[in-house]
Amino acid sequence: MKHKKVPLRDALVMLSGYARSRIVARIRSVAFIIIYLVVFQALILRVPLSNALLTAAGIGLVILGLAFFLEGLVLGFMPLGERVGVKLPTRTGIFVISVFGLILGIGATLAEPAISALRVAGSTVTAWESPLLYMVLHHYAEWLILSVGIGVGVAVAMGMFRFYYNLSIKPFILIIVPVLLILTVLFSYDPNLNGIIGLAWDCGAVTTGAVTVPLVLALGIGVSRAAGKGKGTSSGFGIVLLASALPVLAVYILGYFLSFKAPSPSTETSFFSVQERKTSLTLFENEHQLRQHAFTHGTEKGRKSFFASNEAYETAILSIRDNPAVRDSLLGDITPDKWIFNIASESEREMLSGMQLTDYESNNNPELGEVFKAESLAGIRAVIPLSVLLIIVLTVFLREKLRYKDEVVIGIVFTLLGMIMLTSGIKLGLARLGGEVGEQLPGAFSSKEEFIDRIIINNFDKNLLYSTITSEGDQKIFFNYFDNGRIRPVEFHEEHFDEASGRYEHIITRPPLFSNNLSVLGIILVLLFAFGLGYGATLAEPALNALGMTVEGITVGTIKKTHLIQLVAIGVGAGILAGLCRILFDLPLVWLIVISYVLLIPLTILSDEELTEIAWDSGGVTTGPVTVPLVLAMGLSISGELNIPDGFGVLALASVFPIMTVLIYGLFIRAKQRRSIPANRKNPENE
Repeated sequence: MKHKKVPLRDALVMLSGYARSRIVARIRSVAFIIIYLVVFQALILRVPLSNALLTAAGIGLVILGLAFFLEGLVLGFMPLGERVGVKLPTRTGIFVISVFGLILGIGATLAEPAISALRVAGSTVTAWESPLLYMVLHHYAEWLILSVGIGVGVAVAMGMFRFYYNLSIKPFILIIVPVLLILTVLFSYDPNLNGIIGLAWDCGAVTTGAVTVPLVLALGIGVSRAAGKGKGTSSGFGIVLLASALPVLAVYILGYFLSFKAPSPSTETSFFSVQERKTSLTLFENEHQLRQHAFTHGTEKGRKSFFASNEAYETAILSIRDNPAVRDSLLGDITPDKWIFNIASESEREMLSGMQLTDYESNNNPELGEVFKAESLAGIRAVIPLSVLLIIVLTVFLREKLRYKDEVVIGIVFTLLGMIMLTSGIKLGLARLGGEVGEQLPGAFSSKEEFIDRIIINNFDKNLLYSTITSEGDQKIFFNYFDNGRIRPVEFHEEHFDEASGRYEHIITRPPLFSNNLSVLGIILVLLFAFGLGYGATLAEPALNALGMTVEGITVGTIKKTHLIQLVAIGVGAGILAGLCRILFDLPLVWLIVISYVLLIPLTILSDEELTEIAWDSGGVTTGPVTVPLVLAMGLSISGELNIPDGFGVLALASVFPIMTVLIYGLFIRAKQRRSIPANRKNPENE
């Protein structure tokens, strides 16, 4: 039979139409989060975008990246994974299948783009409050990622075992979850181990992202089908749950053994004191790094405690103004203007009064070439090794022909291009946009005035000053400042004027948006923002889209992709709202986690196997490359403003609440169906 050759023009028309439909679908998936962030920043926080063009370009890359990535998964990765899963049980035993699952799980985790966000998060941790957490993120980051990978690998191997023997997921849940909760409670009573609880649960959240979910789902479905023992339509599900739970245990084990090396938490003054120098240096390579930590993360009392005398302390502060080499050594990546107005105390600012800062304005715009280079390398490391592994196992080990080679190759290329564009776009656009909003959020409810900018006025003439009287009888001195075509009055502060040089420092600050005290309205707005952020980010997650497609296909449309995504998005929004409440009101994370998972146990027992698998897997796929950077940046920035040791734990709560929404919805539907069945049976008899 001859295949009719399609003219090139007609082929291009068909491809363009198909591509257009896919891009439109991706625009719809990210439109909400983009519009939401822009509107909230512009209208509520009243802060303009720092670089609208770069942000727009990043968003465009996210849209294209999602389109390419999801199409690549359908054409390449998922068929390969499912094919391997189908053939493995026919050629090998459960031992080989489990070993392959272990290797695949480790490889997929190491390739996850979201896992890199945990490395960045370490920069916000204070060493004296959470020494174990600081040690893990700074000195044992590779160990952390490896332990998480091993946890996922063991989970995938366990999932293969379950599929092979058609075991229910419920016993796994009812054993693993209580064990994790007991360990969480026990760790909470140890000041050092308590610091890694949020990190451990967040690690469980970030592991099941854009790379891991499609692969392990496809592999699990293949093994389940080949075993020929699956009775439910959800065969292959439940593996994402295991891949989310066991990394928590792995991090707990790592943290427990490292806790013997870490010093105990202490006060800032004691930590930086000369007397405790030997103990504190166990967390740093040298004294220089310890001193830099005091300047970049500490307060005035910590910096004073570091030096043997007050004279040495003052010399170090003045060197920020007088010695560029020492300044760079003390402040690291923090620019002098940011340090002076966001970190330094009032007395330290007075010591540096008159320092010219215009040459040190920070540039938050990343180099495009560096971003693409880094994300290209990350994408290659993520996609190519896994693709090669699957092809080698299928063609060499299982001796199967690679069917539809063209589609598979195109799928792998699309996946690679999509991941590069997606992660680059997130870094250039979504993450920057979310970071800017997150930095401004505390201003909605805190009483602290926020530094905006500093302008140096040369040749200042004090004869141009005016005085006025307030209603309280206080005298205010001001001058008229010409700014962007407008003349506006500005209050004069004598301490900002240098008589000798005639220079005046005009410091622009912004008061709290809604109140000089803790604002209820501000808190409500922040919480609403948190819900919207979680909801919108979830709609754009490629892993959730992949799960939704798989669920709709396996259940033959019984569970719609759109319904599942909406339920999960609502759950993520509620989870992030709860996580932010934890930060704002300093609620104990351990009890939020314990109570949430305890509530899930009776819901799980009451639900059928199919719903249980889908619900728990839904919780695992929510925190991917879109959600993690946005949520993590928000949590860490707010916790930094409120002087909370860390902002971990928000992702953990964002994973547990979707499980709850899907289970509750499923039980509601089942109850509705049961009420309708007796009525339908009675009708014919009554006739």
